[in-house]
Amino acid sequence: MSEEVVEENKENRGCLRTLGIMLATVVISVAVTVFVVTHYLFPKQFDPVELSQHEETVLNKKLRQFGLPTLSSEKVESKSIPIEPEAYSEAGAKREVDFSEKELNAMLAKNSDLADKMAIDLSESLASIKMIIPLDPDFPFLGGKTLKVNAGAELGYTNGRPVVVLKGVSVWGVPVPNAWLGNLKNVDLVGEFGGDEGFWKSFADGVENIHVEEGNLKIKFKE
Repeated sequence: MSEEVVEENKENRGCLRTLGIMLATVVISVAVTVFVVTHYLFPKQFDPVELSQHEETVLNKKLRQFGLPTLSSEKVESKSIPIEPEAYSEAGAKREVDFSEKELNAMLAKNSDLADKMAIDLSESLASIKMIIPLDPDFPFLGGKTLKVNAGAELGYTNGRPVVVLKGVSVWGVPVPNAWLGNLKNVDLVGEFGGDEGFWKSFADGVENIHVEEGNLKIKFKE
């Protein structure tokens, strides 16, 4: 075989190799683009949490203790109970709230506006929230798209005061810069703003203890 034929074969193989690399790059790029679009620009709505009959009964008992609306199961017809006059008393009143992660998400599920757009996660000393926010069609550049937001806050009780520390906020999986959050990332909001009259001072003065553990939230109120 002449040298010219050998060189031509090498060139052909080189062209085929280059073409193969280009095709592979295009396929990978398309796959990544589809993944980003489907998971970030058009994220799937959350599946609403459903409680068993027993779990719903337990949750409704907790809600009644604080005079909050109960969850009405489709299997049980709700009957209106007439209100009777009663003298006010705090004797024997429970001052502690104890909700599981499943109960909190079930309460969200009963809200038609938030049922498939918000989810709460409770882990050790951390409460996280995930939200899907449909954007108005007239919104610049991203009109009609769906905004996916994640946020987390450390919750606890130290030195006789509740602790609320913003751990961060991300949009479409990209962490929002601390400067855009007002430099509040990793800042104890109660310690920072609890000294002035306002929400955080009132919140701190009314809480005796707060504890978050895996799948559970407990808050004890002061008298």
